[in-house]
Amino acid sequence: MHTKTVIVGSSIGLHARPAAVISEAAVKAGVPVTLSVDGGEPVDAGSALMIMTLGAGNGAQVTVASEDEAAVNEIAALVQQDLDA
Repeated sequence: MHTKTVIVGSSIGLHARPAAVISEAAVKAGVPVTLSVDGGEPVDAGSALMIMTLGAGNGAQVTVASEDEAAVNEIAALVQQDLDA
């Protein structure tokens, strides 16, 4: 399992817009990808609703995990971006 921990870059966290962008990319990756916050259960990165349940605000640490390293890197890069800009 490949993992990468990154800092949420969106100015108001992983709300609807960034969650939708991230979930779309996770679905296109074609492999299971999960996101989790410290001490929390992993959620399916392919579901915008599940991403929003993380409650990950700006500056929060989020761990991206998948068997596919390229998918981890792609999703991690999106989490780090300010997708509200």
